[in-house]
Amino acid sequence: MLVFEFMQRAFLAGAMLAIMIPLIGVVMVNRRTAMIGDALSHTSLAGVAIGLIGGFDPVIGAILICILSAFSIEGIRKRLPQFGDMATAVVMSIGLGLTAILANFAPGGNTFDSYLFGSISSVTKLDLKMTTIAFVVVVGFSIIHYSSLLDLAIDVNLSRLVGVNVKVVNNLFTILAAITIALSTRIVGALLVSSLMVLPVATALMVTRSYRTTLLTSVLLGLIYMVVGIIVSFYFDIRPGGAIVLNALIGMAIFGIIRKARNIQSPIQRIDM
Repeated sequence: MLVFEFMQRAFLAGAMLAIMIPLIGVVMVNRRTAMIGDALSHTSLAGVAIGLIGGFDPVIGAILICILSAFSIEGIRKRLPQFGDMATAVVMSIGLGLTAILANFAPGGNTFDSYLFGSISSVTKLDLKMTTIAFVVVVGFSIIHYSSLLDLAIDVNLSRLVGVNVKVVNNLFTILAAITIALSTRIVGALLVSSLMVLPVATALMVTRSYRTTLLTSVLLGLIYMVVGIIVSFYFDIRPGGAIVLNALIGMAIFGIIRKARNIQSPIQRIDM
């Protein structure tokens, strides 16, 4: 399997994304903004269509649209804090509307479809380079600003009280989240990347009691789901996004059974620092 160059690229890019996505997902889930990830993944399709129409790498188009959409959501949430969910829905609706229109002008229907559910054969050397750069930045940011992200995940006001520069950290996190989601469209697929962002974290919350262990468990689960999903996709000739998410659902079911068997009280209500 790894004798093929495209599979080597898929495994390397997939492994890095499998670490990056849960690092972003843990913060989003704990601060109850997971639906923003879903909105960004859907609006990224508009960027893909723009890239295909304009003749440049669709992932670059997805990154630009994701960043624009992310800051649009944040802007609406700040001005209308009581309508946070509405901001997410509005931006996602605009993105999907543009996608529906632009998709008619995008050349190569199969090419566009590969971004919906992922494709291991379409990962290019440029994708691998961009993913590597993003991986270094996301992991470095998560380590350097670990305490700040923990505070933001718990409470924004608490973050300000302990001296966190909320605006800077939040803006950087928003940009990195948008880039991570956009890069994931190539392998995981735009319609399923939000599932990989949430499911490993939700599974980890079943059996962990601290933010640190939740983070590490989510990353480990993300790696397992991604690697197994890519292998299944290769041997059974199915979309990698579907295989990855199906693995995540199976893993969640297994952990649910283990938790029930051990009679572990759910830690979702409270996460210790």
